[in-house]
Amino acid sequence: MEEKSIKKIVLAYSGGLDTSIIIPWLKERYPNAEIIGMCTNVGQDEEWSTMERRALNSGASKLYIRDVREEFAKDYLFPMLRAGAVYEGKYLLGTSIARPLQAKHQVEVAMEEGADAVAHGCTGKGNDQVRFELAYKALAPRLQVIAPWRIWDIRSREDAIDYAKNHGIDLGNISKKNIYSRDWNVWHMSHEGGDLEDPWNRPRESMYMLTKSPQEAPDAETEITIDFERAFPVALDGVAQDPTAILGKLNAIGAENAIGRADLVENRTVGMKSRGVYETPAGTILYAALRELEMLTLDAETLAFKQTLGLRYGELVYRGKWFTTLRESIDSFMSEVSRYVTGTVRLALYKGNVVVAGRKSPYSLYLKDIASFGESSYDHKDASGFINLYGLSTGVASMVHQGISGTSGQAAEIQGTAATFHDK
Repeated sequence: MEEKSIKKIVLAYSGGLDTSIIIPWLKERYPNAEIIGMCTNVGQDEEWSTMERRALNSGASKLYIRDVREEFAKDYLFPMLRAGAVYEGKYLLGTSIARPLQAKHQVEVAMEEGADAVAHGCTGKGNDQVRFELAYKALAPRLQVIAPWRIWDIRSREDAIDYAKNHGIDLGNISKKNIYSRDWNVWHMSHEGGDLEDPWNRPRESMYMLTKSPQEAPDAETEITIDFERAFPVALDGVAQDPTAILGKLNAIGAENAIGRADLVENRTVGMKSRGVYETPAGTILYAALRELEMLTLDAETLAFKQTLGLRYGELVYRGKWFTTLRESIDSFMSEVSRYVTGTVRLALYKGNVVVAGRKSPYSLYLKDIASFGESSYDHKDASGFINLYGLSTGVASMVHQGISGTSGQAAEIQGTAATFHDK
């Protein structure tokens, strides 16, 4: 589609540095096009009353603001939690999981408005461009995608700030001194850029926006209980609450107790390594609690297979593959496998640590009568036959590798002597 033929563009608008300068840039490059902003409230701390004014002053004809916090928690965050999805062992995917939801609502507005194109403020180096654009392809492949960072001459955040100043755009508290790139929602806050670009630099304490440091956290434990139904959190300290309320309260409790900081060098989808620092208080607490409940209610093979799929699920979320058959199919498995993941977990929070203090479930597979070291109904003699059969292949391999001939007459002895030969 030629630039002159584009009449209406819907921009994923955040009010931050990139999207603030994109509106006037779009108007310069596409002078015949109407620019419409689309902003989703996923729990970030914004001055919503001034958001529209800022967008209109930048040149947008209108701004949509949609409060999607409940949808975000119920349909995106909690399924991801249920799957146990963690990227590269540390990242709880707070930014990654928000992008498909934001793109979905952007596409909905574009369709309602009869737009020709959608635009975003993601850089050509990052993961978010992939996440937004794969969502566009899945939901509305006819829409043209405009990615200014891949087109314009701006090459850094410093350049972007200069552009904004030259065009009279209000950036709030963004400056060349306050240059961290942040993303915030009900799940987490991320920090990138600035002095964090050197992996040797320890994050400055002043950088953190949500959590206290362990040194500043209370000197006494904070004990809480979380109730789950089918792996979804439903109550906190015995009081049933909606998803956003649970996340809000856990974020506050966790932040007070220095829970949820993660500093990692991750592998981006585009091939480079990047360094980010994340604050995810509620998510850290919920992952720890659910993991303990699963260990109580899932059998060994099911738990192991679920954990394997959880790794794949995390990769799909990170790489923007939310609107895919594979992700939806894995979610179907997670829903089925979590039928009995219901119960209560008690946690003690203390100076950055999440300590499991207790767990219980009506579907607990832990039977004290069998597991007890005291007198029980378990027959210890049964272990002999089990070990003989379980170790049969090990014993045969050991005898063969040691050059001990195995005749048919000796075969019967292998089961009982395999362990002895192996020790020799």
